Parts: sequence; C-alpha cells; structure tokens
Amino acid sequence: MLKLRRDQMAAFEERALAQFEPRMLAHLRRCFPRQCEALGDSNVREAIRYGIERAGSYDIVAERDVCMYIELMFIFGRDFDTDKRFPWASEILNDDLTPDPSVKVRHLYDEGLARQDEGEGLALKEKRAP
Repeated sequence: MLKLRRDQMAAFEERALAQFEPRMLAHLRRCFPRQCEALGDSNVREAIRYGIERAGSYDIVAERDVCMYIELMFIFGRDFDTDKRFPWASEILNDDLTPDPSVKVRHLYDEGLARQDEGEGLALKEKRAP
C-alpha cells in the first residue's frame, strides 16, 4: 500500500489547491459576476482560500463540497456559518448525527437555496451550481 509522508501530503495538497483556486474563481465569476467584479480577483481569491479553510474546519474537503460551501458564502456572507441571522447553518454544520461531511454540506446547500428562494440571504445568485 502507498503511504505518503507528511511533507509529500502537504505538497500534494498545495498542488491540488493551486489547481482548484483558478477553477473556483472562474466558477464564481460565472455565478456571481457582479460580486466578483466589485471585489476584484485578489479579494475573490482570498475569499476562496478563506472558504477552503472554513469548510475544512467542518471536515468538508471534497472539491465539490468546498465549492458548495463557498457558494453559500457568496449568498449569505463570509461568516454565514457563525452568523446569528442564519442559525440553521450552524445547526447543520455542527450536527453530530450526520458525520459524513458530503451529506452535511448537501443538506446545508439545499437548506441555503430554499432559504434564498424565500428571500433570505445577502446576494442573489444568478445561476445555481449542480
């Protein structure tokens, strides 16, 4: 069985991040063009890195899952996960009965989109990701 040393794993993660960030930037430009224009590329890239970090704090690390988490940041705000206006987000993310991060983020995403449709959220999303 293949085993990676800690430094090899860090290098692997760094390469994965370097590939993910430009794809996520392009995705956000398509889905949130006005916000991205207002923020500028450097701030959007910083938001992506922040989103990766915040998602990781909930063990959300799969690329698709992180993408959904970052989209929710653009809809509900950078710290939606701890924002008192959106208690449902914290409840879902801290639900110990749902240990699978992919299941958890899908539930979070679905709930976020339902609440956005009801008028909750800070930004209107022009296109929804799958």
